[in-house]
Amino acid sequence: MKIGIGNDHSALALKAEIIEFLKEKGHEVVDYGTYTTDSCDYPVYGEKVARAVVAGEVEKGILICGTGLGISLAANKVKGIRACVCSEPFTAKMSRAHNDCNILAFGARVVGGELAKMIVDTWINTEFEGGRHQRRVDLLMEIEERN
Repeated sequence: MKIGIGNDHSALALKAEIIEFLKEKGHEVVDYGTYTTDSCDYPVYGEKVARAVVAGEVEKGILICGTGLGISLAANKVKGIRACVCSEPFTAKMSRAHNDCNILAFGARVVGGELAKMIVDTWINTEFEGGRHQRRVDLLMEIEERN
């Protein structure tokens, strides 16, 4: 799978761990930055990854900032994105199975490297169940269309 990843300055080290983990699992990773620990604005990187997902440049996205919240809010402003913040594997699983989320976000100040890998692995390997859940995802997308 081709996965886009983005981060702010607080998540540089964790991003490097996640990129290595994804490559070990056979995934192709596109890094949308940031590339330094210099203070930066997380909305820039949330939007970059979100636009790449919507454009089909990557299949899914992963975003990391201090908490995962700010960068996911930025991504969710892009039409067609369903970004979720997950701090444990169960939420990651349900975000894919029931909500068909196309971007995963988490916080470098919230989860450590090993937990982050478990979250990523669960999220990537969970398929959308469709069925009654598709109707609900469609309702979400209708809200987006109306606004």
